[in-house]
Amino acid sequence: MMAIDEKAPDEAGQVQLCLKVLVQALEARDALIWTHSDRVSALVVELGRQCALSAAELECLRLAALLHDIGKIGVPDVVLHSPSRPQGEDWARMQAHPVIGERILLASGLDSLARIGTVVRHHHEAVDGSGYPDGLRGEAIPPLARMLHLADAYEALSTLRPYHPPRSHRAVMDILEAESGVKNDPWMLARFHAVVERSPIRAA
Repeated sequence: MMAIDEKAPDEAGQVQLCLKVLVQALEARDALIWTHSDRVSALVVELGRQCALSAAELECLRLAALLHDIGKIGVPDVVLHSPSRPQGEDWARMQAHPVIGERILLASGLDSLARIGTVVRHHHEAVDGSGYPDGLRGEAIPPLARMLHLADAYEALSTLRPYHPPRSHRAVMDILEAESGVKNDPWMLARFHAVVERSPIRAA
């Protein structure tokens, strides 16, 4: 136990401690969510490098990707493990997970996690304003959130889910292309093409 007169760890140390706890909580909640998040993180960091992000931006993006689904801790099992796409009230509960995730990160009181929380909150926004939770459009969506949206969508579409089989790389890219300028940022999608072709996360 820390002595009363012992110095508290600096913010970097506190961030690492919080992240360790949150990652363990996410893995305990649902191992498949953690596997997904780990793969999304690897993929989106490659995209961030292609977009010439700074080291600090890359680290924020990496951690946001690892924690982008932390809010699913607050989603009921009946919704989270539904064999079909959630509808109605269940869909509203699922849509709450980015807000819950941001709230969890803000509870730390740490500026670094607050910045990560902003990316987490907005990773389901769409460039045409049809996304959630805030219906942001285009440049109003934080750039890191737009990158995370792409990597998250690619990984989710290319892996087995209760309500769809795994899709091929070509099929996923066709979907992302069809959604360019609707859900996805066209400039980032162009760079994502180059990244995913050489990525170990690339679907068959």
